[in-house]
This record gives sequence, C-alpha cells and structure tokens, in this order.
Amino acid sequence: MKYLFLICIFFGIFKSFSQTNLEQQFIDIEEKVIEWRRHFHENPELSNREFKTAETIANHLKSLGLEVKTGVAHTGVVAILKGNKPGKVIALRADIDALPVTERNDLAFKSKVKTTFLNTETGVMHACGHDTHTAILMGVAEILSKNKNKIKGTVKFIFQPAEEGPPPGEEGGAKLMIKEGVLENPKVDAIFGLHIRSNYEVGTIHYKKGGIMASVERFVINVKGKQTHGGRPWQGVDPILISAKIIGGLQTIISRESKLVDEAAVITVGKITAGTRFNIIPETAELIGTVRTLDPQMREHIEKRITEMVTTLAKAYGGEATIDFQNFTAITYNDADLVDKMLPTLQRVAGTENVRLRKATTGGEDFSYYQEIVPGFYFFLGGMTPGNTEAFPHHTPDFKIDESGLLLGVKTLTNITFDFLNN
Repeated sequence: MKYLFLICIFFGIFKSFSQTNLEQQFIDIEEKVIEWRRHFHENPELSNREFKTAETIANHLKSLGLEVKTGVAHTGVVAILKGNKPGKVIALRADIDALPVTERNDLAFKSKVKTTFLNTETGVMHACGHDTHTAILMGVAEILSKNKNKIKGTVKFIFQPAEEGPPPGEEGGAKLMIKEGVLENPKVDAIFGLHIRSNYEVGTIHYKKGGIMASVERFVINVKGKQTHGGRPWQGVDPILISAKIIGGLQTIISRESKLVDEAAVITVGKITAGTRFNIIPETAELIGTVRTLDPQMREHIEKRITEMVTTLAKAYGGEATIDFQNFTAITYNDADLVDKMLPTLQRVAGTENVRLRKATTGGEDFSYYQEIVPGFYFFLGGMTPGNTEAFPHHTPDFKIDESGLLLGVKTLTNITFDFLNN
C-alpha cells in the first residue's frame, strides 16, 4: 500500500507538471500565432495562387522536423507527425486562400495587394479569416511536435488551398486534395476543422451535430426570347420580362414549397446580364445564382422544381430557357458520435458555459467533402471582442476579428488531438 501510494503521488505530480508545461507552451506560442496571422493578412493570395503562403507554411513545418509534402492540389501543404506509439490517424485542416476584396480597414498590417480577377482590377484580402485558421494550425503543429512523446498515433496537418473555389476552368480545393490522396497514406480515421466567426464572442465555441453548414450550388439560367425595338415589344419576346417572372417564381419554391421548420433553404439570383441599349429588347438574358440547402431530400426537390419552373415560365411567355447546376460544396455534416466523443474536450478547454449549441448556417464549406469519406467535426471559434455590439461581416471590406481569440483555437485543436488519439 505504501508503494502504491508513492506511485500515485509520482504520477499525480508528473501529470500536473506535464499540464503546467503544456500551458506554458500555449502562452509562449500566442505571440507567434498572431505574428503569422498578421503576415498572412498583409500578404494574401487568391485560390490556387497561394505560392508564398504555402512556402511560409512549409518552411515552418520543416523546421519542426515533420514529413512535409508541397504542391498538393496546386499549392496545398500536407505534413505528418508520428507519435512515439502506434495508433489512429487524425487530420487537422486549415484553409489558406484569400478573396478578391479591397480592404477598407486601417490596420497596421492592412492588405495593399492588388490583382486582376475575372478581368476586373481588385484588391486581395483575407476577408473570411483563413489567415487565422492557417496561423492557428501552424501553432498547433509546433505544440504537438514538442509533445510527440505524448501522442499515440499520427497527426496529419492539411493546409488546403482554394476553399473559396478554384478559378474558372481549374480544379482545386478539398475535392482535388482528396483526389490526390490526402486522406490516404496513412489513412485518416477522423478529421477536424474550425472557422473563426466575427459575430461570436472571443472565448466561445459553437457546434452542432449533423448539418451545420449548407450545400452550395451555383446555377446558370439562359433565357432566349426574340429581339425587337424597345418601342414595339409586341413584335418580339422579352427575355428580361421572362427573367423577372422566373426570379419571382423561384422564391415561391422557398416560401410555399420548402418545409423550413425542418431545415433552412435559400435561392438567390446574384447576377443578371441582358441587353445593350435602352431602346432594344434583347434576344437573350443570363441569370446566375445559388441554392443553399441543409437536407439532401430538400436539395433534390428544390433542384427538380427550379428546372420545372424555369422551363415552364419561359414557355408560358413565349420564350425558352435552360438551366445548368454546378455543385460547389456538400452539406457540412458533423458525425454525431464524434461530436459526443469530443464535446467534453471542448468544454474542458473553453469552459462548459462557453461551448454553445447553435443552429445551422446557410454558408457553405468544402470541408464537407472530407466528411463524406471519413467522420468529421467542424465547429466555430469566437472572434468578436466581448461586449462589442458591432460585428464585422465576413466577405466584406470591413471584416475584422479580435486576435485574442486565436489561442483558444490552438488549445482546442491540440487537446482534441491528444484526447482523440490517446483515449
């Protein structure tokens, strides 16, 4: 009994020392994470063009002694950390691309990068927080590499390009990463990711089982009428009028046919192109938009009804119309068992009161494609200064986050890794 008592004391002291040591490592890494984030924010790069970003990531991972592969899905970086004991394989993913947005903030590290995107001069900005995701995962990689003796299994770090979608005519993003074998060699057992949110308070984590983000589809509707003089509309068929009827009709699919008490759904027409002059009724019109759904059956129904409505309405007004769908993301679907397993970890790290169940969002994420193959858990990290009443929306020139929230991201992904692999 005496020896057993001494052994228990020894392991208790060792565990306490280990935890204290890890906490000090978190404190030490915070400044570096913020510096990385600021560097990426000041030097953003668009999808499939993240060359300097990838170089910075790869150099850091190599300095940690990890097995590093570059050029995955064009500019992606993948690194492997093997623990001292065999076990499962966990993947941690961060997206690294920026958006064609001109920054309006007055930050010292404000982006001044300019480029041409789809024949339009524009700024480039990390207007969605991918710079924070990248910096967080670089911090996690450094912490875990210093603690590989505590890891039973393997960690795969995935720095993914083109989450916002590859340029027209190119492949990219999670689909191409998967196609090039990122979930194999070694085969991944589960994957985790996070997204910072400018409207959630720093220190909080938000999660949901099942569908947490919507599938995203792009559609293109081509309407054909008959060109004529603007003063003699009876001599032609007006594709602009038909387009207006189609837009109104599409909204009834949401407001009158979709069971929104079960899951949300959205149809948005974001672009209309038609005509050349004020006094000419053109021959054609083009409508481009998006469909967001959180339920596979609802998605199938909405696609079917859009196709029926577009063709029928065009015909009713004397014209013709075709529609083409392009899938951008699947439903970001959190594995219920994995959420149950890892929820205690989130609560321990952030505090139970700071881990909050949320409703789904109609934003989309190509993290969903990984989840179609292996169990995955995707959650949101608070990035708004506590007490602030003004959020800075994502995908806008004014997007801004509170960097004090980044350390919780590092702690959470690090502890998720330890708990998933060792328990």
